[in-house]
Amino acid sequence: MAMSEWLQTLYKRNAIRAIDRQFARFIAEQVGDGNSPIVGWAALVSFELGKGNVCVDLNALDASRLFDLSPAESIKLAAIMQPENALSLVAGSEVVGDGSSPTPMVLAGTRLYLHRYWAAEQRVAQEIVSRTNEIPMASGASEILDALFQPDITLLRKLFPGWDESEKAGKLVDFFDITDSEKVDLLSLQSALENGASDAEILSLVHDNARLNWQKVAAAVALSYRFAVVSGGPGTGKTTTVAKLLAALVQSSDKPNGPDIKLVAPTGKAANRLTESIGNAVAALPVSDEVRGKIPVQASTIHRLLGAIPSRVEFRHHEGNRLHLDILVVDEASMVDLPLMARLLSALPDHARVILLGDRDQLASVEAGAVLGDICLGADGRYSPPRTATLSSLTGFSLAADDSVSRVSDGVCLLKKSYRFHAQSGIGQLAKAINEGNAAGLDWVLQRGFKDIALHDLDTDVYSEAIALAVSGYRDYLTALKAGADNRSVLGKFGDVRLLCALAEGPFGVKGLNIAIEKALAAEKLIAPGEELFYVGRPVMVTQNDHGLGLYNGDIGIVVAQEEGLRVVFDMADGSSKTFLPSRLPAHQTAFAMTVHKSQGSEFGHTILVLPPTPTPVMTRELVYTGITRAKNRLDVFATRASLARAVKRKTQRFSGLADALRGR
Repeated sequence: MAMSEWLQTLYKRNAIRAIDRQFARFIAEQVGDGNSPIVGWAALVSFELGKGNVCVDLNALDASRLFDLSPAESIKLAAIMQPENALSLVAGSEVVGDGSSPTPMVLAGTRLYLHRYWAAEQRVAQEIVSRTNEIPMASGASEILDALFQPDITLLRKLFPGWDESEKAGKLVDFFDITDSEKVDLLSLQSALENGASDAEILSLVHDNARLNWQKVAAAVALSYRFAVVSGGPGTGKTTTVAKLLAALVQSSDKPNGPDIKLVAPTGKAANRLTESIGNAVAALPVSDEVRGKIPVQASTIHRLLGAIPSRVEFRHHEGNRLHLDILVVDEASMVDLPLMARLLSALPDHARVILLGDRDQLASVEAGAVLGDICLGADGRYSPPRTATLSSLTGFSLAADDSVSRVSDGVCLLKKSYRFHAQSGIGQLAKAINEGNAAGLDWVLQRGFKDIALHDLDTDVYSEAIALAVSGYRDYLTALKAGADNRSVLGKFGDVRLLCALAEGPFGVKGLNIAIEKALAAEKLIAPGEELFYVGRPVMVTQNDHGLGLYNGDIGIVVAQEEGLRVVFDMADGSSKTFLPSRLPAHQTAFAMTVHKSQGSEFGHTILVLPPTPTPVMTRELVYTGITRAKNRLDVFATRASLARAVKRKTQRFSGLADALRGR
């Protein structure tokens, strides 16, 4: 079979996308030969891009799984594509260059890219590396951090009397983040608390050189560096940390009105959450009203900040029309794909500081790249000797130094302590075991009888149980809606519970689960779908950005009845709620069930996670970890032990050259 016939066959089998075949045809026209091996490589680069891989590493390619085919088919195709000669074939083609001139594809070392993605990767690396330098510290910076990150003795006085005598020493070590208990007289500390000693006396018993508070280190990292990343799992205090960091930046600024700070997130939903959480964190800061007033609490989407133009891919702000800001904070950075990150960084003024917040262990962006993961690769809490000296002087803590740490890793801080998931939290323990790829630890957690988690071995009856559990959870918002509750209250109650799944299609996917839940709710007379697509109570998730309306992929609304007819109400990025005619909505779908991918940036009091029992490529460690950590208080997992064990062992690997480019390799 010739190359052109192979591609046509793969397309008809839905093994490749229409765009993969079309790009291959374009390359065939350029080289004048539809059966040239380069046509196959072009299709493969496009195909891998659809899986999230920025490039194809010709030296690391598995020739027995080209286009994810079976080994038998792949071997037949390899006879045409000649993977053993791939480097010389690709390098000698007129449609492949080194990036110095326009060509459809770029070969960089052994990596083959589409030109656009190679350029985006180079731009992201350039913008980040140009900001990996220390900023001279204003006098008093360490005192500002000390005041902001002082242990909350008032809270300690409330907690201390309720602790068992046998656990007081351990809880004091945890409360003060003590890393060297030999440097602290814990008996004297207990005695001081029992005898009503002053705050200053209590604090004097715990020296900084015996402690290590990673939130304070993260603030010091970002305060002293033009590019910084604060990464941590749920409950590690990323928002609290950044609020205190912004207070420190305001207090150390020489601008009368403070620095110009912008807060953004990838989606409207994530922007709403950031607005709410940063507002609460700023309100609780131990600073003056003047300082608090200079800290922004309103977040927007990245698209809104850049100035999205309806029906066009360009933004108003770009390299030739830069944004006006001093500090940019990007929340949920793991969701930002490579091209969007390139556009965002390109639009920043040269002096701007960049602070990325996110969880490096979550799922990468839906589109190509794993930018946050690539930036954090190799970061482990150690810093280069010069950075260690700076950070130690700012925090008073003893930090590990390592000559091999890169300039990029010098700007990364990993928050390691969860304030939400404690030792008695099954959600936290389960997430930890999965994140570590620890199958034995997974079994241990599931056998411990934690009250906040339950694993339901998936079979036909249990599938029905998942639907029943979802119906029970959604009853509250539908009851509130019928009782005439305000729109924001209804949206809030809907957000308390969510059923998540791994797939889009099939009985264990979004489509099948939405139909099943809808039928069950109708049987309970909680909704009345009838023959109309829109009905009161229907939850709707936007699946396509509409910059004109201010609705973005992942935003969720509820259909409500108003005097003028049915409307769909959404929480907007500015904190308000807004109603839209159903006919005006961009592409959307019912959202009783949603994929784990779409749930990123959200948290739910009760999460119901339904995972397929049969093997599927999307079932990875990162997907299960992300789904589990959407739960705040209660988690019900519907899966088989075997499927969970497979997912724990399967770690996502996205191919790109960004990690090497950031570190000069």
